[in-house]
Amino acid sequence: METPVFEEFDPANDCECPGCVQRRRFPAHSPGGRHPAAHRVVIVATAATALLGAGHAAPALAAPHAPQRPGVPAADQPDTPQGGKAPLHGRGARPGKPAHGPRIPPTTRAEIIDRAKKWVDAQVPYSMNAYWSDGYRQDCSGYVSMAWNLSGNEWTGSLDQYGDRIDKDELQPGDILLFHNPADPEKGSHVVLFGGWTDAAHTTYTAYEQTRPHTRRQSTPYTYWSNSSRYLPYRYKGLTASAAGADARPSAKSPFPGAASFGPGANNRHVTALGRMLVARGAGRFYGSGPGPRWSDADRRATQAFQLAQGWRGGAADGLPGPRTWQLLVTGKGRSIGATTPVPSSPGKTPKPTAASKPSSGVPAYPGRGMFRPGASNVYVTRLGEQLVRKGFGAYYTGGPGPRWGEPDRRNVEAFQRSLGWRGAAADGYPGPETWRRLFS
Repeated sequence: METPVFEEFDPANDCECPGCVQRRRFPAHSPGGRHPAAHRVVIVATAATALLGAGHAAPALAAPHAPQRPGVPAADQPDTPQGGKAPLHGRGARPGKPAHGPRIPPTTRAEIIDRAKKWVDAQVPYSMNAYWSDGYRQDCSGYVSMAWNLSGNEWTGSLDQYGDRIDKDELQPGDILLFHNPADPEKGSHVVLFGGWTDAAHTTYTAYEQTRPHTRRQSTPYTYWSNSSRYLPYRYKGLTASAAGADARPSAKSPFPGAASFGPGANNRHVTALGRMLVARGAGRFYGSGPGPRWSDADRRATQAFQLAQGWRGGAADGLPGPRTWQLLVTGKGRSIGATTPVPSSPGKTPKPTAASKPSSGVPAYPGRGMFRPGASNVYVTRLGEQLVRKGFGAYYTGGPGPRWGEPDRRNVEAFQRSLGWRGAAADGYPGPETWRRLFS
């Protein structure tokens, strides 16, 4: 007898009546393939009457999430029902088990993140039985199946076949954090796509995920808001340094585009190509999201890390790619960035290689982005403000820096960031690790 696959039935309109919500939360006890309201009408009606007479309890049962916790977005407890293994678009017979194991299509990290962003931009609604136009199911495992470009829709109980277990320190954009509860797949099972660290201490990261009400990208505590100890990191087995497509590595004969193509203010396809080649050589940790055409400090630090990995020092490791750097990247030669490669600091300075990264002398450790959010009140806000004043960026203070984060702090930080030549999201007024380091160095 064929082993049954994990399946769910959901009304096409995502009905939120208590019966449907109860069936979605506890599918093993619900009749398959029929709406709860289509049978046992007397019992349902009686139950509804009793609920409405008990202080309007029905809406509480229908709530798809637990009550919001202070400081935590309301949607951070994911709806865990999910579809099972299914072909693209969900049509036809149940997929059979491959004769020689799962097929692993090749792809790159940049392609994974690009596909993930498409659903974020489209705000794809969450559903465990609907399929998006690309054929992938609109739940968490369908989203990762799409990002990894798998040939069908997997679920949390099968995605591990397509990945290799890695350690936290190895995480790079395109990897996943997977929690599958085999004892009760409906209780907590979830998967998110790792988009890069958002703080130097690696306590928060950018997560791409499919959850109610639609696909989202947001800063998330490691490993997740709930069941944090049960998420495991995996790397896609079919990951390649390059693949056919827009982000393929330039040809080995591609000439160096010139120094003017890189550096502050540069915005062109060569910057994107450089960033993607660097990510393929181990520089993913320097990018909060995929490389883009606008030159940023992430590009500089990633380039400098690659140069340091070659053993170059001084002006040869300034973070700006020259003909030698470009040639090593396009040919795939030279040393890749390893765990012991020193983390680049300020421009023109080459830190000595160390087994563990240490704060620069005189620079206090960065406390994390959470210290500088609207409503935050702590000593780090005061310390930041006092240093801004010392550096000549206190114009927006009217009564001196204080412990409560406010608009004057943000505008002063923005002014400091703009003085460095940063623009756009890099000069949003919220201090990250690099802003903090430069301000106190």
